[in-house]
Amino acid sequence: MHRKTTKPVLVGPVTIGGGAPIVVQSMTNTDTRDIGATLAQIHALTDAGCEIVRLAVPDDQAATALKEIAAHSPLPVIADIHFDYRLAIRAVEQGIHGLRLNPGNIGARWKVQEVVRAVIERQIPIRIGVNAGSLEKELLEKYGGPTAAGMIESALGHIRLLEEEGYDKIKISLKASSVPLMIEAYRQISEIIDYPLHLGVTEAGTVRSGVVKSAIGIGTLLAEGIGDTLRVSLTGDPVREIPVALEILRVLGLRQRSVELISCPTCGRTQVDLTLLAENVEEHLARLPGLDKPLKIAVMGCAVNGPGEAREADFGIAAGKGMGLLFRKGEIAASLPENELLPALLGEIEDYVLMHKKPG
Repeated sequence: MHRKTTKPVLVGPVTIGGGAPIVVQSMTNTDTRDIGATLAQIHALTDAGCEIVRLAVPDDQAATALKEIAAHSPLPVIADIHFDYRLAIRAVEQGIHGLRLNPGNIGARWKVQEVVRAVIERQIPIRIGVNAGSLEKELLEKYGGPTAAGMIESALGHIRLLEEEGYDKIKISLKASSVPLMIEAYRQISEIIDYPLHLGVTEAGTVRSGVVKSAIGIGTLLAEGIGDTLRVSLTGDPVREIPVALEILRVLGLRQRSVELISCPTCGRTQVDLTLLAENVEEHLARLPGLDKPLKIAVMGCAVNGPGEAREADFGIAAGKGMGLLFRKGEIAASLPENELLPALLGEIEDYVLMHKKPG
């Protein structure tokens, strides 16, 4: 698919836009002031495949903690700032790699100028984050509620503030919990600006509802060539967001995810607890470290499609009544009792991971 060309922006060593691979982001939900817990979550996000992390900065103590967090984080760190321009400047001084803010809620023009002066000195980008749930009062009144036109007007006003200060290291997001609204807003603004776009359905919900909303909203835009970076926003542990984001990109052929699991939907021919088998394998795969080459796993439950699908995978099992076959690189490796299939498959995967784990 053809991707819209946008300006490249650097967040630490990570390029967003300019034709670079689409970047997966998340946000910690730890107390930023708790440096140990925050770094532990950042490392867990890194292991899952996250590439940039954002942290809430509600006060000066949290801003001060950013220095140690940024120094030890394996990912570029973005500070999420609202209302207080001093927190933005303080965060920049601590060595963070990017800011997320709305220049319009920072206050007087001179406050925006102070923030711009700080980011220019250190070449730090700003993401202007417009949210349908916190649109300016005057725009809500003008458009009769949150609309795509209102969100775009808000974003363009914030962009203008920064451009008038000679600053253009900008990313844009136009998030909404309504999928049709966010799709329309991103579609329209992508025709107006060439700054990179950060995609997301905000307040998407729990894993069950949030995955569907995010896949439809983000996936629709990506399929149209719109978007340079994304976050799947789910209630709960942010680590669970990353496999969803990577899977959206993999399905669209935009990123090669290192691990792919295929499993049959089950039918009346299935004579094993395939659901439990597949869930156990999926849980194991989610804990794998990054790999330097892709890995395809098949968990199949009958003799019709099972052997064929398992042969096409790097490793797979095709289970029958009380027994099953273990496949390795297209060949039958063993015929095993049902209770030995899972440990045998996991053993094959573990051996592969030891050989192909990414350095570092």
